[in-house]
Amino acid sequence: MHISDEVVVGDGRLAVIAGPCVYESEALAFEIAGSVRDLCRELSLPYIFKASFDKANRTASSSFRSIGMIAALNGISAVRQQLDVPVLTDVHESAQVEEVARHVDVLQIPAFLCRQTDLLTAAGASGCAVNIKKGQFLAPEDMRFAAEKTGSTRVLVTERGTTFGYRDLIVDFRSLPKLREVAPVVFDLTHSVQSPGGAGGRSGGDRELAFPLARAAAAVGVDALFLETHPDPDRAPSDSATMLPLGQLREVLEGCLAIHDAWTRLRAPLGQL
Repeated sequence: MHISDEVVVGDGRLAVIAGPCVYESEALAFEIAGSVRDLCRELSLPYIFKASFDKANRTASSSFRSIGMIAALNGISAVRQQLDVPVLTDVHESAQVEEVARHVDVLQIPAFLCRQTDLLTAAGASGCAVNIKKGQFLAPEDMRFAAEKTGSTRVLVTERGTTFGYRDLIVDFRSLPKLREVAPVVFDLTHSVQSPGGAGGRSGGDRELAFPLARAAAAVGVDALFLETHPDPDRAPSDSATMLPLGQLREVLEGCLAIHDAWTRLRAPLGQL
């Protein structure tokens, strides 16, 4: 699926969707986007920059949400224009879609909202590609209904873990080939190690588990990796426990790419998953 003239997801290459959890500042966005763009170009990986313009689903009302909708969207759009990379951000309400779509190439539907018909329909009608995160409560087979609600063929679906008791997520890797029957499939390695609400009024998690899960996803077969990264995650205002340090990205991407390339070589004689 074409995201831009140069970036395609689902053409056999391993694409990367990466950036900070939330847009914090122009300097930080350009540092992260430029660094990841250059690394992905070196590794021949299609790259999409992501940043949320607003974190509308924070655990507590006192948590940081945004520097402001217009300021954040203008900053994300500046990354798109000046660094020549496609960009992605979330939308939470159908009324936001028209404005947000002016600034981005991909609209993302948060996992908790993956059944919201009006939001999905508006996103699909926007002209942007749509990335739908699978709800932590949803069977992978049911994501086809979410995709159908968009009325668009330019859809990605993302696995980000399934609720297991309270505050724990697990990844059922059987979901990846099932999701691929719906649309090109993305694996979200950083939200999959999240512990929602598990850090006393904010979400916790264990970023050390993200790389093993990413390697497993690459071995099963995915079209893209989604990850959040930051030069100093522990000081980030959102998802500090799960974002990967920017300096570790080369190790993560090179390891996953090697596994993905091996999977690609094996896939032809073995047939579809």
